[in-house]
Amino acid sequence: MANRRTLKRDMNYVFGDIIEAAYLHQITHPEEDPANSEKIVDEAISDFDQLIGKMNQKNVENKKQHFRGIEKEFEAKAKILVEKINAL
Repeated sequence: MANRRTLKRDMNYVFGDIIEAAYLHQITHPEEDPANSEKIVDEAISDFDQLIGKMNQKNVENKKQHFRGIEKEFEAKAKILVEKINAL
């Protein structure tokens, strides 16, 4: 398991890259409706905020298990967002 700082950094980079890809799609395909990529951006921001909120919880019984769960949830959410970007 990665440490807390590394996990936060990874989340920041991955969600940032997803948002960048959505905006890049908007720029390269101006004829398409930008609402689809905006939904992906909003979802990425929402997922990031939700995961950071879970990381900042103080009253956790088993921290190791808690962070493993966050890491798995992060990977799943990032994969879903990447699939949505690819489907644009």
